[in-house]
Amino acid sequence: MTEILQSIPRSALPFDLPIRAFKPLTYGVMHLIVAISVAYALTQNWKASLAIGLIEPAVQTIAYTFHERAWTKRGA
Repeated sequence: MTEILQSIPRSALPFDLPIRAFKPLTYGVMHLIVAISVAYALTQNWKASLAIGLIEPAVQTIAYTFHERAWTKRGA
């Protein structure tokens, strides 16, 4: 993946962002797509799967923050 991102010409990047800034953005989009797809596979309902797919990453972000804090305290 790094090779692909590094092969993009700098002039193709919007707002002159460093290439490493796109990794979290693409990961976020991928996370949404996976969450919505899994929810749809389980519910067969687009409205429910969109709701789940949009709420889950927000909750996951909060949970990740607490997880990181716990591991930081453990390592200190």
